[in-house]
Amino acid sequence: MRLGTPWVHLRQCLTCGQVGCCDSSPMRHARAHAATTGHVVVRSIEPGENWRWCYVDEQFV
Repeated sequence: MRLGTPWVHLRQCLTCGQVGCCDSSPMRHARAHAATTGHVVVRSIEPGENWRWCYVDEQFV
């Protein structure tokens, strides 16, 4: 939000709790966080969604 760029959906890092935007968003903050920290599993925090994603394996876990 601080950068003023739009975001589509939000993902939460399951290691540290940081929230970032999804891969459908221009900045892909959640993926960037995973790449820089090694925290590779996130969960969706969208209402009605209950899944986790691993950036290393590129699949639901």
